[in-house]
Amino acid sequence: MLPLGVTLYFIRHGETDWNRAQRYQGQTDIPVNDYGRRQAQRNGAVLRDLLRGRLDEVDFVASPLSRTTETMQIVRRELGLEQEPFARDHRLLESHFGHWEGQLWSELPRIDPEGFEARKADTWNWTPRGGENYPMVEERVRAWVVGLRRTTIAVSHGNISRSLRGVLLNLDTAAVPKLEVPQDRILRFRSVGTGTASYVLADWV
Repeated sequence: MLPLGVTLYFIRHGETDWNRAQRYQGQTDIPVNDYGRRQAQRNGAVLRDLLRGRLDEVDFVASPLSRTTETMQIVRRELGLEQEPFARDHRLLESHFGHWEGQLWSELPRIDPEGFEARKADTWNWTPRGGENYPMVEERVRAWVVGLRRTTIAVSHGNISRSLRGVLLNLDTAAVPKLEVPQDRILRFRSVGTGTASYVLADWV
């Protein structure tokens, strides 16, 4: 799935005030906060050490929302690059949470008890009104990742991180929604091997 020889450095955007409050963001355009900016600086510094002297071999792409584009700008600054240009790709947008966007997690059992219980029963297939479920998100993630041709730094969102691991590591669908999605670490995917014997390694840096 990940082309042979390609390395993908995946970064979740820095923290936002809605992250801190545990309020569903989805595709609502919420900016990073000061703590999130420091997380982005940390990730940029790590990449600077990992990719020293090889930045001309790297592609840069982000979800088009402001929390991801600002995170990418900070990362690029830490790498000693101009903030722009880099690609924006709508396939890297966060899951659309429909009628849950803007709601606090703690309020959902009261606001939408039926939906809350349905999600608990089958998180993978549950679909919010007007939103997306995991299979929908995985479809666009799969279409994006097969097009990678070079080492890539991508800044995106929590459910994109989960879906990528599901696709690239062939994880059980029940496990995908439970995966951790830290904002102060980089998820590295490496395609290794030869021909049909190739496989993907994943680790945190």
